[in-house]
Amino acid sequence: MSEHALDVGLADFAQSVLEESKHRPVVVDFWAPWCGPCKSLKPILEKLAAEYGGKFLLAKINSDDNQELAARYGVRGIPSVKAFVNGQMVDEFSGALPEGEVRAFLDRLVPSPADELRQQAADARLAGDVSGALKLLAEASKLDPEHVGVRLDAAEIMLDLNEADEASRLIGSVPDDADPRVPALKARLQFMGAAGEDEAALTARVAVNGNDLEARLKLANLFVAAGRHEAGMDQLLEIVRRDRGFGDDIGRKTLLSVFNLLGGGELVSRYRRLLASVLN
Repeated sequence: MSEHALDVGLADFAQSVLEESKHRPVVVDFWAPWCGPCKSLKPILEKLAAEYGGKFLLAKINSDDNQELAARYGVRGIPSVKAFVNGQMVDEFSGALPEGEVRAFLDRLVPSPADELRQQAADARLAGDVSGALKLLAEASKLDPEHVGVRLDAAEIMLDLNEADEASRLIGSVPDDADPRVPALKARLQFMGAAGEDEAALTARVAVNGNDLEARLKLANLFVAAGRHEAGMDQLLEIVRRDRGFGDDIGRKTLLSVFNLLGGGELVSRYRRLLASVLN
């Protein structure tokens, strides 16, 4: 066996495949000694494992000797190739495919050069090197100008730096359904402009006149921008209670933007229930 391929059985499957797949993709080849197509596919897989230089691990499982594993993963014919990432099977094919099709299968699993730069940028950002992260993302964008993840990673950094115009440009270049982060980033952008408001003055306006819904809205946006989400949502609920039609239903719409910003969890669930009770 080479350093990029090994024989695996039931005893070491959990460690060699499931655990290893948390660090790099693992491609499992279910084969048998009597299988002619297996003999055609095996050298292709081994050649590509060496060529890719450790970007994935090839795990070869004799299905005759490991029928429990074959049954567990639904092997009905061989060769059967199954790909694992983060402990889960994510893709598969059956039969002795030609090298070009096997290569295409692998390319869907193995991070592209742009993805590798993106990971380096994430590491740099985590270490506090924002400038370095942006440079790495710029390099990744040159390699793959249409990479949605690279654009949104850069947008997140722009938001952190309060660069609203550039963040807006990057977020606006990505369709809403292209990445689950888009609604949250749009919501975050929406609340950025509230940071300059005078909280004391707005609070005083609301104390004098509870129906000053404009002040309540500005106060809600200010709270959300400062990360005081619950206080902000309380103000938005109060707007909906007092006048559902205010600002073309802006209280409810802004509350939904906060839900997008937070993404989920118990707090969002609770306020969804509160909103439903107000609307009903």
